[in-house]
Amino acid sequence: MIDKLKNIFIIPELRQRILFTIAILVVVRIGSHIPIPGVDGEALAGAFSNMKNTLFGLFNTFVGGAFEKASLFSLGIMPYISSSIIIQLMGSVVPYFQRLQKEGEAGRKKITQITRYGTVFLATMQSYGVVAVFLPSLTNNGNSVVFNPGIIFTFTGIVSMVTGTLFLMWLGERITERGIGNGISLIIMVGIVAAFPTVINNEIILVQQGVRNLLSEFILIGIMFFIICFVVLLTQGTRKIPVQYAKRVVGRKVYGGQNTHIPMRVNTAGVMPIIFAQSIMFIPSTLATFLGDSDFAQSLMNWFSFEHPFYWLFFGLMIIFFTYFYTAIAFDPVQVSSTMKQQGGFIPGVRPGKRTAEYIDNILTRVTLPGSIALAFVAIFPYLLMTFMDVNYDLASFFGGTSLLIIVGVALDTLQQIESHLMMRHYDGFLSKGKIRGRRRS
Repeated sequence: MIDKLKNIFIIPELRQRILFTIAILVVVRIGSHIPIPGVDGEALAGAFSNMKNTLFGLFNTFVGGAFEKASLFSLGIMPYISSSIIIQLMGSVVPYFQRLQKEGEAGRKKITQITRYGTVFLATMQSYGVVAVFLPSLTNNGNSVVFNPGIIFTFTGIVSMVTGTLFLMWLGERITERGIGNGISLIIMVGIVAAFPTVINNEIILVQQGVRNLLSEFILIGIMFFIICFVVLLTQGTRKIPVQYAKRVVGRKVYGGQNTHIPMRVNTAGVMPIIFAQSIMFIPSTLATFLGDSDFAQSLMNWFSFEHPFYWLFFGLMIIFFTYFYTAIAFDPVQVSSTMKQQGGFIPGVRPGKRTAEYIDNILTRVTLPGSIALAFVAIFPYLLMTFMDVNYDLASFFGGTSLLIIVGVALDTLQQIESHLMMRHYDGFLSKGKIRGRRRS
C-alpha cells in the first residue's frame, strides 16, 4: 500500500493533478463558510437546528453544510445537477435533444451550453426563493435571521448565490480537465465528508460522558465496515452479456471477429432513485413545519417519521419504482441493439434487431429487481440503526443512504482514474526502455 502511494507522487503529472484537485477542494470548503451580506449567522444556526430531518436538511447535506450558514455556496452545485437531469430526461422524449445526442461532439457541446443556461435559470429561481421567502420567514427567539430584509438584501443575496453556483460549476470543470476524477462529483462528496470529523468528535464526547460505551462503538465500526463492503459490491456488480462481432474484409484488412460483452450493472440508476424518493418523503414533514401544531400536521409527522414502519415500507417501494424508472431512461435496449446491428455484432443464439432488444430488456428487468431491493435496504438501513441502536441522524447518514452511495461511487471512480494513470505511465516506461535497448543493440 505504501509503495502504491509512493508511485502516485513519484509521477510528476499525476502528482500535479492530485495537488491541483486538493487545492480546488480547499477553495470550495473556504467558500462554504463565507456568508452572504445581511444574515445573522448565530440566529440562522439556531433556527435551522430543528430542520435537519426535513427537505432543507437533505439539501444542506448535499451542499456540505453551506445552506445552514447562508454562504456564497448555499445552493452548491445542485442547480447544475438538476439542469443536467432535466436535459437527460428531455433527451428521452424531446426529438430536438435526441438529435443532439446523435450529433457527436458538436451535439455534446450544444447540450453542455444548454445545461449551463439551465443552471443559471434554476440558480436564480432557487436563490430568489431562499433570499426573498425562506430566510426572512425564519426566526430565532423572536428575532429574524435577516438584519434588513428588502430589495437591496434580495438583490445582493441572489447575485451572491448565483455567482457562487457558477463559480462552483467552473471549479468542477477545472478539476475534470486538469485534476483527477469527476469535479462535480468530488465537490458533492467533499461536502458530505466534511461533516464526518464533527460526527466523530461528538461520538468521542458521548463515550467520555458515559452515554455510549466502547463495545457499542466497536459494533458500529464493524457494521460500517460490512455496509461499505456491501455498497461496493452493489456499485461494482455487473451481469455480462456475451457479444460476438462478425469478420469484415475492407480492402486488405480484416475487421471484427472478436468476442466482447455488454456490462449490465446491477445498480444502473446509481444514487438517483434514493434522491428522488427521499425528496418526496421529506415533503410531508417539510409541510408540517409550516402548518404549526394542527392535528393534520401531527398526523403527517407521525406517519412520516423515521421510527414509523409505514415510512420504511413506502420509502422502499418508492426507491424500487424510481430505480426501474431511471434505469429505463438511462439504458435504452433498442438503441444498444441498433448499434450492435450496425457494427456487425450479435448475441449468440439471439437474432439481431427486435429479438436482441427484447432479450436485453428482459435481462435488464431481472437484474434491476435485486439491485433495487438492495438499494432500498441501503437507504433504509440508517433509519433502522437510529431506531434500534439509538444513533443520531448525523452519524447514521454515513451508514447508508445517499451519502454513503455518493462517497463510495466517487471514491471508486477516482481510484480507477488514478490506476489508469499509473498503468499508462508504467506502459510508457516499459516501451521506452525497449526502444533504448534496441538502439544500443544496433
